[in-house]
Amino acid sequence: MRALLGCGAAAILMFSAASAADDKKDETIDLKKIVGKWEPSEGKKDFKVLAEFTNKGKLSLWITVMEKTDKIEGTYTVDGNKLDLTLSIGGKEQKEVLTILKLTDEEMATEDSRGMKETFKRIKGK
Repeated sequence: MRALLGCGAAAILMFSAASAADDKKDETIDLKKIVGKWEPSEGKKDFKVLAEFTNKGKLSLWITVMEKTDKIEGTYTVDGNKLDLTLSIGGKEQKEVLTILKLTDEEMATEDSRGMKETFKRIKGK
């Protein structure tokens, strides 16, 4: 369980704090496009993440490590191109902010505070 939570924390880093892309800070994101299920475009063999954003500001992350899955619940809000996440991990609340670089019906690109960019693809029909 401890290893799974550690991997969960690593997954959250994938969705972690961001303050870059100041040139896009006034860009407004269409909240309806975030709603749905997303997974990283580049998957890892023994590590999978699935994120689901609902239209009521709820977020669920399913993290699978070596065929064991754990679920993390949270909430989200959008302000301009900032995606504010609040997650409950091991009974503790963790807040993160992502900068959304691109959001279409099929793809979401984000950047974290370390400048790490991550691209997600929408999962349809699951």
